[in-house]
Amino acid sequence: MHKSRLLIAATALTVTLGAGLAVGSRSDTAEAAVVWNEDFNGSAGSGVDTSKWNFDTGGNGWGNQELQYYTDGTSNIAMDGQGHLVITARKGSGGHNDCWNGTCQFTSGRIQTAGKFTQQYGRVEARIQVPDGSGLWPAFWMLGGGNWPADGEIDIMEVVGREPNQLFGTLHGPGYSGGASYGGQLVSGSPWYQDFHTYAVDWSPNLIVWTVDGNEYFRATPDSLRAAKGNVDWVFEHSFFIILNMAVGGNFGQGNPAGLPDESRMLIDYVHVSS
Repeated sequence: MHKSRLLIAATALTVTLGAGLAVGSRSDTAEAAVVWNEDFNGSAGSGVDTSKWNFDTGGNGWGNQELQYYTDGTSNIAMDGQGHLVITARKGSGGHNDCWNGTCQFTSGRIQTAGKFTQQYGRVEARIQVPDGSGLWPAFWMLGGGNWPADGEIDIMEVVGREPNQLFGTLHGPGYSGGASYGGQLVSGSPWYQDFHTYAVDWSPNLIVWTVDGNEYFRATPDSLRAAKGNVDWVFEHSFFIILNMAVGGNFGQGNPAGLPDESRMLIDYVHVSS
């Protein structure tokens, strides 16, 4: 289970959003019942609910030459006691000296719901505050299985610290993965790290719509995918699982990780899935 990204993903659309402006409100998806939720209301320092979440661990680069070692410890993934999960990227090896490039430069966290919760269609959303810092790569995304890219990948939110005003929403699949992926970008008038935002996809047969704070900025269909990428398969008609992580560096994150502070924190208020 990894994603491979080469430099900047190929995109079909870039939208510019000035401060205080909205791009297309979400009007074609009715309110629906929540079928899975995680509100992260644990006590300060407590770990995630392992009946809902799995840990991905290790420092193999995760297909992108990333610089962090993912741990399962509360020093990297823990509640703050104020209703948030905090994923912390920490400078230093944390005692892990077996990264792909030698001694690990950072530790961080990555959790996912494979085998515990999957969803086909509906609304998948999270309220997140990303951190500031060149070299950071926080993400909220989904995978359709362990055979990448054939099983598909839906990136609901990616913000890389070197471009703090840009939000990426992206699809990966067979023939459109890595640097050839298909998606959209939203350029904001202010950096995304300045506040919490609600990042979501509304997913139905033959349609995926990306929104932030209820405003649509990109949509994909089999026809739009093939118009952009040729005769490729739409592989988003089966169940996917959810992933939250913060990578450091890597082919897409890039930036200047050496200049990061000792701790960088990604805050997740909730994750909700509705049918």
